Amino acid sequence: MASEGGIDAVKSKKRRQWPLLVGACVLAACVVIVIGKSPFGPVSSWKVAGKEAPAAATPVPTPPPREALEFRMVDLDHGWVKYADGIAATEDGGGMWQPAAGEVTAAETAVDGNLAELLSLEAGDGSSPAPSTATLGGAVFPVKQTQFLTPRIGWALPASSKDAKNPLLITVDGGQSWVDGMTAEVKEAILKEKGHLQQLAKEKDLYATKEAAKGIMSAKWKLIPESAAPGDAVLVRHDEPGTITWLNKTYTLQPYGAGYFTYLPISMSAKPGKYPIGDQTLTIVAKKFETQYLKVTSEMESMKQDTARINADQKKIDLARSKSEPEFLFSGPFVKPIEGILTTPYGYTRYVNGKYDSAHMAVDLAAKEGTPIKATNDGIVALAESLYLTGNSIYLDHGMGLFSQYAHLSELRVKTGDHVKQGDIIGLVGTTGFSTGPHLHFTFWAHNVQVNPDLFWNTTPFRWVQPAQAAKPKG
Repeated sequence: MASEGGIDAVKSKKRRQWPLLVGACVLAACVVIVIGKSPFGPVSSWKVAGKEAPAAATPVPTPPPREALEFRMVDLDHGWVKYADGIAATEDGGGMWQPAAGEVTAAETAVDGNLAELLSLEAGDGSSPAPSTATLGGAVFPVKQTQFLTPRIGWALPASSKDAKNPLLITVDGGQSWVDGMTAEVKEAILKEKGHLQQLAKEKDLYATKEAAKGIMSAKWKLIPESAAPGDAVLVRHDEPGTITWLNKTYTLQPYGAGYFTYLPISMSAKPGKYPIGDQTLTIVAKKFETQYLKVTSEMESMKQDTARINADQKKIDLARSKSEPEFLFSGPFVKPIEGILTTPYGYTRYVNGKYDSAHMAVDLAAKEGTPIKATNDGIVALAESLYLTGNSIYLDHGMGLFSQYAHLSELRVKTGDHVKQGDIIGLVGTTGFSTGPHLHFTFWAHNVQVNPDLFWNTTPFRWVQPAQAAKPKG
């Protein structure tokens, strides 16, 4: 039987444990309340002594989206959208829209005149897509209005503002697909189109008239001119890159402006007839050249027997003419280097001391020794050196495989690599090399074939257009 002292000890121990149990229960209740698991309901539903709990917030109704009535893009950057309660404007092709004050003026409804003129040069019949629906992310939506500034880039106003996040949809592939607002791909396409417009403007200014520019630039293929004779050259334009095989040689079409170009030299061996070039026909007509007889000293005649020196010089010339700038370096007309006396026209069959020598594929212009010689047009000096037969000689590169040659000079005023402008003095008339007197031997080379200088005086190849050519429709 337990002693009375032991029973008192147990009771005393139990009394000490009660405060600990009560404290643990209070702590557990606090944790439950904090995490929202109170058995008495959420804290938010409790009433503070004598006060009601605050009422829940009422959600604000979402206003209906603004419905656009119409829009207009005046160029690839600027445009506006009209709503019933105002106008929004963009300056980046539709990427960002800002409120605009006032009403839309007449000037803001018209497409930029310069843009419209440039686009008309290659637009063919002038028609543009006018879809009634737009495909966006695989879904097809009706549209109120569309506008194309180029055959590829256009904007569309959705029939309902619920169909898009932005005021306008944009296409850069002629309406085959659309995007909701501006993207990196759209920005890149617009920049590319701006570059194309700059190239259109660059090329347009080379033609004599707007009508001539449109007649040529709207065609798939164009021959300028369509009829030529042996010794002439033809400028070919195509709307795509490629090559042309002509008289057993292949010529690469080089990009310039909005087209691709090359010269076709009509050699003296070209037979009269009709030749297909792309979807065009080049007509070669017969031409008769006169004969010239020269008498020279035996010492001069013997110069042509030194084939070693002649061949060494020819290697230098061939190397100089093998590299031409891949663009037209001129924009204005070609001018005569001197106003001398024409002693030998282009194409004369030449006999020296009674024996056949060659066809004279240049013009000889006699003038007083020391007469200044002008650059016929803008270009780069491809060669300026003293050569055995032609004496002090200059070759100017005018780009795209066209060179001008100046021979027998008494003095050179330029060096290889110099850039010259039309009319710059590049040398002086002389009688160096194989020459019978002071004169300038001058010619053009197109892809290393000599062509008639008379084609170039006071004009350019872009203006060799025959009257009927400019009016022909797109082929």
